[in-house]
Amino acid sequence: MHFHTWTFLPFFLIAYGVYLGVRTSRFANLWIVIVSYVFYGWWNPLYLAIIAYSTLIDYAVLACMVKSSRKKMWLSVSIVNGLFLLGFFKYGLFVTENINHLLSAVGSDYALARPERLLPLGLSFYVFKSMGYLIDCYRGHVARETNLIRHAAFVSFFPILLAGPIERAANLLPQFRDPRRVTPQDMADGLSLFVVGLFKKVALADCLALYVNKIYASPESFQGPALILATVAFAWQIYFDFSGYTDMARGVARAMGFRIMLNFNHPYLATGLGDFWRRWHISLSTWFRDYVYIPLGGSRGGPLFTARNVLLTMVVSGLWHGAAWTFVVWGALHGLGMVVTRALERHPFYRDKCPRLAKQIGVFAFVTFAWIFFRASTWSDACLIVTRIFTSGLSDPACPLLFIALMGGVLIYQFMCDSSLRRYLMTGSVRVSLTVLMLLYVILFSASGGQAFIYNQF
Repeated sequence: MHFHTWTFLPFFLIAYGVYLGVRTSRFANLWIVIVSYVFYGWWNPLYLAIIAYSTLIDYAVLACMVKSSRKKMWLSVSIVNGLFLLGFFKYGLFVTENINHLLSAVGSDYALARPERLLPLGLSFYVFKSMGYLIDCYRGHVARETNLIRHAAFVSFFPILLAGPIERAANLLPQFRDPRRVTPQDMADGLSLFVVGLFKKVALADCLALYVNKIYASPESFQGPALILATVAFAWQIYFDFSGYTDMARGVARAMGFRIMLNFNHPYLATGLGDFWRRWHISLSTWFRDYVYIPLGGSRGGPLFTARNVLLTMVVSGLWHGAAWTFVVWGALHGLGMVVTRALERHPFYRDKCPRLAKQIGVFAFVTFAWIFFRASTWSDACLIVTRIFTSGLSDPACPLLFIALMGGVLIYQFMCDSSLRRYLMTGSVRVSLTVLMLLYVILFSASGGQAFIYNQF
């Protein structure tokens, strides 16, 4: 049940209608848990056993941790449990295949049985959300939620269950404790956010995917220009796809009276790699900053230790995105890029005198190049694409002009949002007009069904 499919409409109308009736009663959070479990179980009823298990274990660990003098031990229990779930469901196949490759390389005929891949949707997101909550409780940053229903609502809240944002307990949990006020402004803002996200997904991401999927399905059949253009198109596709999802998630939550954090802030206008990660998938990048980078030592140990911590954090981030060496390389590239450019970005010439547009072009070029390893199906495909980009001759990329117009139009709009013209774009009349036009486009021209969200697989 994707947000952009017709199945979601009757589900939400029923869930929202009942919610409006009970939102100020003691049944509000129970209803949220029920509809969240229906939403999640729609994909596969077996998923419900996993999220219920994770919820109950963390709830019990929290109860023991706050009463015990051995708080670190109980925190370790929760972290090990979360990593076990991720390791078993997400990385079991990856680990098994690599062990078998190693055994084969040393001449052994023995091979481990290849497990079936069963990755429950949203597992990485709700495990990280719960893990961050327990760490914050351990550090004394948030109080433990004693009510099991509220705890379950926090973990399973359906708008952000499948692909985030990875909300912090400090922001989201209090919203389950207080009676929700749903104003007409909440409904209007929620609808506007949802329509914008729907337009990004259906009209932009799915449209670009037609070209990207064709090229990346058989990169050996194309030369450099087509591969370059497909990679640039993928950079925009994944942005529209994921930011579109989070816009829809934030819109649904806003209509219910919840405020969910901003997850994207025009990342392709970044002037440095550090700036890019402050704008891209903000909830995940801040999660890794607070729970991986800083515990490793952050920038407290000098340049070499800082470089090590940045690189390790980004490699872990790459592995979080997928159980494949291509994702590890993608994370390592960003880590190395941030280490190399860290001093450059702080230099007065780069900061004050280098043209802003030149910095933005450089960052976009690096980020787009790294996307090759994120998108390629295999390591050999990624290497082939990189080789052909730098060695093959000119040829017709055979890309419809519509795709180039889409990318160019959105880039112009983002530059306008980042300039003094923003105040005109934010006026009520302009926002309403754009929302109506986007909604009409989706209704009249979009195909039914559409493609799955890219980040559902992570």
